[in-house]
Amino acid sequence: MQYCSSMYHPLRKVMVKTPEAAFRSERHLEENWKRFNYTEKPDYEEAIREFDAFLSALRSRVPDISFLPASDDVGIDSIYAHDPVKFTPGGAIILKSGKEVRRPEAAVYRAFLESEGIPVIGELTGEARADGGDIVWLDDRTLLVGRGYRTNDEAIRQLKALTAGFTDEFIVVQLPHDQGEEECLHLMSFLSLVDRDLAVVYSPLMPVFLRQLLIEKGIRLVEVPKEEYDTLGCNVLALAPGVCMLVEGNPSVKRQLEESGAQVIEYKGNEISLKGTGGPTCLTCPVVRAE
Repeated sequence: MQYCSSMYHPLRKVMVKTPEAAFRSERHLEENWKRFNYTEKPDYEEAIREFDAFLSALRSRVPDISFLPASDDVGIDSIYAHDPVKFTPGGAIILKSGKEVRRPEAAVYRAFLESEGIPVIGELTGEARADGGDIVWLDDRTLLVGRGYRTNDEAIRQLKALTAGFTDEFIVVQLPHDQGEEECLHLMSFLSLVDRDLAVVYSPLMPVFLRQLLIEKGIRLVEVPKEEYDTLGCNVLALAPGVCMLVEGNPSVKRQLEESGAQVIEYKGNEISLKGTGGPTCLTCPVVRAE
């Protein structure tokens, strides 16, 4: 089987984690939301309702959805299934999060992949630190990796070696300080590919060379305004070329996408997305994308 080396090909298999498995209970949220740096405590029951609607939208397009199990070894951030692993055409690379409280997720993820019969082609070791949100397939043979507070130089060195057989270009993108070390800024915070020639971007945080590279490749840019960047308007999940999911409350991004020919599926994400600053790309780990 060929695993994932795209951000926009039709999504065939995805892994997610439900609020029941990640948040566990209202009491557990009360005890942990500050530790995981959420903006507010999510409402447990409302989070379940939101996720059920999100899942229903996913199921309308994705034929195979796997559910990560509950585990006492991981925290509430594990609802954001994207970050502990990244897929290549040959299988998964297990990462080691730049957020210390998320590092136990790697071992739980590895055990789950093994139980599903999904190959693991490598795992970050030593001082390497990386989150999946910093690793973007620009096309099937071009990999972008963000260097910031969540992904360090040693991780980049190891990732380059692990993906050498799958890439023609491996491009390091230096990320800005932005709001500081404690806040989550990933490469995918300001770049979401919706199709081969369409991306949603927040240009104020983009390095000039990256913005120019996208334009040189003929990629049209949907520009996210500041107020909608703050409501995760730049976090857009492609379910298929030109078909995408977006958190409700980002009208400018939605309008621009539709004017560009894309179909937009909105979901309510106050509890599962906004309070933990994790949009639809964060809530999902694509395993297989295929034409």
